[in-house]
Amino acid sequence: MKKICLFIVLTSLFLSCSDKERSNNNPYIPNYSVNLSVNMSLPAYSDLKYPSSGVIVSGFGAKGIIIFNTGSGYTAFDAACPNQELSSCVAMTIKGINAVCSCDKAEYNLFTGLGGKEYPLKQYKVDVAGMVLHVYN
Repeated sequence: MKKICLFIVLTSLFLSCSDKERSNNNPYIPNYSVNLSVNMSLPAYSDLKYPSSGVIVSGFGAKGIIIFNTGSGYTAFDAACPNQELSSCVAMTIKGINAVCSCDKAEYNLFTGLGGKEYPLKQYKVDVAGMVLHVYN
């Protein structure tokens, strides 16, 4: 009987575990392929060397890519408003540690991507190699 209980507990724990990435499924933002390298030694990206700083790189994803230095790493999100039709808004802007949607003025935290609406920011993966950031999906 103890073996059965132990098996049930371990199975429940195993099934409840997931990786740190949340679902990026969003009906408003298509799944564009992203493969971007950013050299932080270039003046346009030098702000990324400092914690709580971010930049927007246009020409990638749906409306550009927001890259943010969290102090312990980097996050990258699509600059498209996650809860609006793609054609209805221009790219989001950075306001401190938040990204702001141009349509509804909703703010999304650049540490987590969360904003209190149905969908969070669409997130991309970031690898760091010296002064170069690689953003991809």
